Amino acid sequence: MLDWGGRGLSVMEMSHRSPEIVGIAEQAEQTLRDLLGISADYAVLFLQGGASAQFSAVPLNLGFETVQADYLNTGQWSKKAIAEAGRYLDVNVVASAEASNFSAIPPQDLWQMGSSAAYLHYTPNETIGGVEFFWTPQVDVPLVVDMSSTILSRRIDVSQYGVIYAGAQKNIGPAGLTLVIVKRDLLGQANPKTPATLDWKIAADSDSMYNTPPTFALYLAGLVFQWLQDQGGLEAMEIINRRKAEKLYAEIDNNDFYANPVEVESRSLMNIPFTLANADLDKQFLAEAETAGLLNLKGHRSVGGMRASIYNAVTEQAVDALICLMQDFAARNG
Repeated sequence: MLDWGGRGLSVMEMSHRSPEIVGIAEQAEQTLRDLLGISADYAVLFLQGGASAQFSAVPLNLGFETVQADYLNTGQWSKKAIAEAGRYLDVNVVASAEASNFSAIPPQDLWQMGSSAAYLHYTPNETIGGVEFFWTPQVDVPLVVDMSSTILSRRIDVSQYGVIYAGAQKNIGPAGLTLVIVKRDLLGQANPKTPATLDWKIAADSDSMYNTPPTFALYLAGLVFQWLQDQGGLEAMEIINRRKAEKLYAEIDNNDFYANPVEVESRSLMNIPFTLANADLDKQFLAEAETAGLLNLKGHRSVGGMRASIYNAVTEQAVDALICLMQDFAARNG
């Protein structure tokens, strides 16, 4: 933090156009390409504004010529993306899971696709509802995905997607950095009124240095990418993440004191909501969890109960500790 490479200054003090920062960015990109198997057909962009800025960037970069796009609504983040895209083009919601309180993914054979859509957008993992895709839609238009809460947790086939974007603060690094992986043949189609900082072609042409990037967040992301490689890559991380999730779901399913509302086939590996048999005990559970060093377990108000977010950085031992607390709490209060 204070002295990078013996230079006597921090990454935070370096010019973003210095050889040091350029080298850090190039190394981070190459390590990410190795992890995900990203081919030269795709540009890798390190941007700002979070995934929410990409809710605007997607229709601005892809929807100018057709002025229509398909969106799937599977939760709160899908809804936000749909609302923002509606400012720029005609949004066709192909299907919605809202009637089931976002507890399942609508089967693709029920989707009502648009006749002239520029792309299909969906959210592979909904953090609030705890719903995750384990299959890839088969469509004739580019797939655009908000992978903020699932990227780097398991293997994916990048070649199936036109655009992948993700906020950093789940599995990549600290907030402030946004990753965009975009197929190069989709660049250069932006609405002429697109702000320069949201235009993917400008970002690609300038190697993500059109304006000052969040250099320290980029540096830390590169360290995380290297750490993932050292763990054995995404194949190894997927094994660990599946084991963590299976343990926690097993405790929920095998203990009548707890319940999970999501259909089994769509249960997220990253975000696991669960409710207590007696909601009046929620505050007590959260207080005991905090005392035990288990933090941020309060569920979203739309779901209630608890939500365990078990991203890559959450150890298997931490999940075991949560399960022990759940068992003890149920025994005392069930």
